[in-house]
Amino acid sequence: MREPFPVLLIDDEADILHSFELCLRAVGIDNVLCCQHAPDALSIIQTRRLGAVVLDLCMPGLSGLDILAQARELRPDLPVIVVTGVESIESAVECMKGGAQDYLAKPVEEERLVASVRTALEMSRLRRENASLRQSLVEDHLNNPEAFAHFTTVSPKMRQIFKYLEAISVSSEPVLICGETGVGKELAARSIHNLAYSSKPFVAVNVAGLDDMMFSDTLFGHRKGAFTGAVHARKGLVEQAGDGILFLDEIGDLRETSQIKLLRLLQEREYLPLGSDVPRPAEARLVVATNHDLEALTARGQFRSDLYYRLRTHTVRLPPLRERPEDIPALLEHFISQAAVSFDKERPVPSQHVLSQLKAYDFPGNVRELRAFVFDALGCWKGGDFLCGPGHTQSPDPDLSTDLHFPSALPTIEDAVQALVREAMRRAGGVQTQAAKWLGISQPALSKRLKKSQGRAD
Repeated sequence: MREPFPVLLIDDEADILHSFELCLRAVGIDNVLCCQHAPDALSIIQTRRLGAVVLDLCMPGLSGLDILAQARELRPDLPVIVVTGVESIESAVECMKGGAQDYLAKPVEEERLVASVRTALEMSRLRRENASLRQSLVEDHLNNPEAFAHFTTVSPKMRQIFKYLEAISVSSEPVLICGETGVGKELAARSIHNLAYSSKPFVAVNVAGLDDMMFSDTLFGHRKGAFTGAVHARKGLVEQAGDGILFLDEIGDLRETSQIKLLRLLQEREYLPLGSDVPRPAEARLVVATNHDLEALTARGQFRSDLYYRLRTHTVRLPPLRERPEDIPALLEHFISQAAVSFDKERPVPSQHVLSQLKAYDFPGNVRELRAFVFDALGCWKGGDFLCGPGHTQSPDPDLSTDLHFPSALPTIEDAVQALVREAMRRAGGVQTQAAKWLGISQPALSKRLKKSQGRAD
């Protein structure tokens, strides 16, 4: 990925400039400027945005220390690496006190130069991001409100979150989105995509329940013949995401062996498709989401601490619906409008009593549960009072009601289980992970039951 701001190389010897430039370009740092004269160098520092400076200490006319001092005055946040042919402790101390980020002695080893420049560029990038974040948070308006159009909210808490998402959208660091089921974690991830990656791919996957082999194949893909049945090569999601967004949902349920592979992806920015020994670059920005407390899981040894600290660079916590009841009226109207179109019915008007009941409800399924209430109620509505919420399921099918009602002939165990599964799925808004948790079974077990139920219906 090309650096947005160039590295300025300052040395009076053309051969050294050329060798430094070739060294940096060989590792992909190809946005490089070369300068042999001190006045020209200061002019560039004053007029251009730079990522870093590599400065020869022994310049004719204006010394390297003078250039360092003026550079620090002109651009206090610009990282400067000093290079000298005369290595001494006194000189090194003087340069570091003058604000140099690093001090290299000639002849400079290529690996040492590259490592120092990369560190300087990373420092420069972080400083730019922090400045952007501070500026965004002090402003009271959203620069791109259209990026959040899929949220229906009047909540000040959500507005602050939107401002934070705007600020971090320019970063390339991972984003950890936390919140209960149904609060809109994927919508938040899509907002980041809308803000800074709208012309690039958005690739999403739920990693809960993926074993290590499936995780590797899903994310990294495989070569032809990598395993039995791999008759064709397949692109993984990392490659499909390109330089866009890769969204991993339910990251708290990721198995430890897969956590190690994800950590390597973040650290090395490369991966190996199954059956290949040639690393491929990973350019996608990683956004992950969880309804677990990852900090608590890490403390209990159930989630790798090194991965957690990598993922939490930017952390977004979405509040549950019960902490922003001011959003319920707007959400109710929004979902009623959607459901009316879906069922081709006129829009009912909810009473103040219904609204009060909804505001008093705890909403364990959050926004998704409210949507499920509205669609269920409007689907069965035949005019008159519009009842919506817990205890007001209007389906005539006793198996679908919130309370258990049995006809004169008791249902079989299998029928009762199927009714319980349907009710759990309704309350969870169709989210199998949450429904399985309420039922006390695994998500794969629930999926199997749903397929069995579908087969019976067919």
